[in-house]
Amino acid sequence: MTQIQKRPPLHPGVILQHHYVEPLSISLTQLGEYLGVTEISVAEILNERAPVTADMALRLSRVFNTTPGMWMNLQKKYDLWYAAHRTTEWQKARPYEVSEMTI
Repeated sequence: MTQIQKRPPLHPGVILQHHYVEPLSISLTQLGEYLGVTEISVAEILNERAPVTADMALRLSRVFNTTPGMWMNLQKKYDLWYAAHRTTEWQKARPYEVSEMTI
């Protein structure tokens, strides 16, 4: 398994808040209008209560001239870290052995 960092990565909403919303002084209402979503949808992401979906990644990339992949990678890193640290159930999965394959 690949090495998982010890500290949790930042939620994409934190990046959005500190690198885009605050420096540009954009209100939630304005950002919602630019993104074509409700103010509540924006607030949910900024407050780390909602993930950045593929649709939102496309919207954010268009508004801020970034790539959708950037937003998706931030979300992926966040999701994987928390999945690995919330439970150890995933460690019960065993590696697939080629010799076990039946034809």
